[in-house]
Amino acid sequence: MQYVVITYLCLAILLYLLLGGADFGAGIMELFTSSKNRSAARQTMSHAIGPIWEANHMWLIIAVVILFVGFPRIYSVMSVYLHIPLLIMLMGIIARGTAFVFRHYDAVKDRMQQLYNRIFALSSAVTPFFLGVIAASVVAGTIDLQASDFLSAYVFSWLHWFSVAVGVFTVALCGYLASVYSIGEAHNEADKRYFIRKTRTMTVLAFAAGGLVFLAAEMEGIPLWQWIFGNVVGTAAVVLATISLGAMAYAVGRGWTVLPRLLAGFQVTMILLAIGYRHFPDFIVVQNGANLSLLKDQAPAATIDALGWALLLGSIFILPALYYLYYSFQHQAEEVAEAAH
Repeated sequence: MQYVVITYLCLAILLYLLLGGADFGAGIMELFTSSKNRSAARQTMSHAIGPIWEANHMWLIIAVVILFVGFPRIYSVMSVYLHIPLLIMLMGIIARGTAFVFRHYDAVKDRMQQLYNRIFALSSAVTPFFLGVIAASVVAGTIDLQASDFLSAYVFSWLHWFSVAVGVFTVALCGYLASVYSIGEAHNEADKRYFIRKTRTMTVLAFAAGGLVFLAAEMEGIPLWQWIFGNVVGTAAVVLATISLGAMAYAVGRGWTVLPRLLAGFQVTMILLAIGYRHFPDFIVVQNGANLSLLKDQAPAATIDALGWALLLGSIFILPALYYLYYSFQHQAEEVAEAAH
């Protein structure tokens, strides 16, 4: 049953990046959109994420619950040594959600709308940035469980060039996902062409940010290149993700909507696989000590079994309802678009 729990944890993290990441990307794109196109782009992306934006955080909640119940030592180390970026990330989620609600449902339309828009866009970038910082910190080997002062324990565990670079890369990746997903939400050719151009721009930015990650890893003495290309799985994942970029360019050029989304999800999955395979079953790499493992640092077997069954049974109820939520609101959006024409 332990592998069932680990599988759900990995899937929850992946789906949060794919769906929640695209959700954050909608706000990130506002930062890279001119005032001329901002209104139309904002309307298109709001239709895409409006009905289900809160549901995306379900995957984060599931991941947190799995860590808390099934891997309490891992959860404890993260919540203690990385509490500062975790707090900022959670504050970003709250600020973003609050701004999203007020800018859409505020009864009075005044200058406050500009403030809501700024908070939404900035928090959409800040949140995935610190999500990337946290992800980088758990694999960088910078967490010192023997630290005796505040800075070493709670600041330098996450504040370094590698984590900053991964944070920037995560922001670029979220913007890339949002731009790809938004192509299918455009209801006229002009908007579709605009999002196609944005997809190409975000692809370049993601590539540049990825190069920055390798540069920062070299500066910090982190063997990132060896992690990824030192095994067959990591190398194959990178090769497949690179090849899929050609298919992505072709599909986007033809104006297709479904295939680009699938390819974008595939590319992000391959990136996570390239990194995660090298470290599995380790979840946290620490300084001068034994790493924290998903196989060794877990709750008692009875707890893992109960958690596994809860996840399996919960899926029977949650996944069909979630699918219906996506389907119903997508169908409603299509009817609204047809009525507008």
